[in-house]
Amino acid sequence: MQAYLTQMIRYLRVDGVRFPDNRQMRFTRLEPLTDATGLHAEGRWVLEGEKDDDSEGRANIAVAFGPQYGPVTALQVEEVVRAANRRGYDALVVAGFSFDGPAQTVIEQSSHPRLRVHMAHIRPDVNPAMSGLLKEQPGSQLFTVFGQPRSHADKLADGSYTVTMEGVDIYDPVTNTISSSGATKVAAWFLDGNYDNRTFCITQAFFPNRDAWDKLARALSAQNVIDPSVFEALSGTTSLPFPPGKYKRVAVKVIDPRGNEVMQVHRLE
Repeated sequence: MQAYLTQMIRYLRVDGVRFPDNRQMRFTRLEPLTDATGLHAEGRWVLEGEKDDDSEGRANIAVAFGPQYGPVTALQVEEVVRAANRRGYDALVVAGFSFDGPAQTVIEQSSHPRLRVHMAHIRPDVNPAMSGLLKEQPGSQLFTVFGQPRSHADKLADGSYTVTMEGVDIYDPVTNTISSSGATKVAAWFLDGNYDNRTFCITQAFFPNRDAWDKLARALSAQNVIDPSVFEALSGTTSLPFPPGKYKRVAVKVIDPRGNEVMQVHRLE
């Protein structure tokens, strides 16, 4: 575990963190923490190209890494947010190879005027288990903060709701930019119409990117075994109407073309 954390801190010092608006934050100082708070490093950062006039000043950025194998969980996020608040940091970066749904919800709801919480996805080939696959060089975008899916919930005249998914932010390693994709480029998106803030239960599922679906639809249609309207429904970007549930919350989980999973929660009333 210690070797893994040491390597992650070293990569983060070199590469920094990229944000959805193509801002690149570089650490002017990043040192490991050895206490039992769940925080793994602290330091200072500046926007790429700028200078830190007080590089030896107070560490105002905290970093916590998820496990080497498995997702960042809500329990871990809750612990590190409390620790970062107690220590008075300005920002907390929670970096992981994946985040479960509840962890994303906690991060979304934990931002405070005195503490900004960022969810940074670690590029998979950074994992020490994939040693030898990573080319260690600046600008390789190892840690990237992805934006939330763009979605909104609408109330209908009968009191039911629909959710429309408009797209998600995607990092392009070729052009080194983050762009907003359209909804039809999303690989899959799922809906939990009664989200309890802990467990994501799929109540509706859609697959807007029709490149693969079209071939399957043609093959099945030729055998007269499927109604073409079914494929239209499965590739939709607006959900079917659903009633507000006990928790009055709906969660939208989006899978982008690279397999990154992001989630957004809407309060219905």
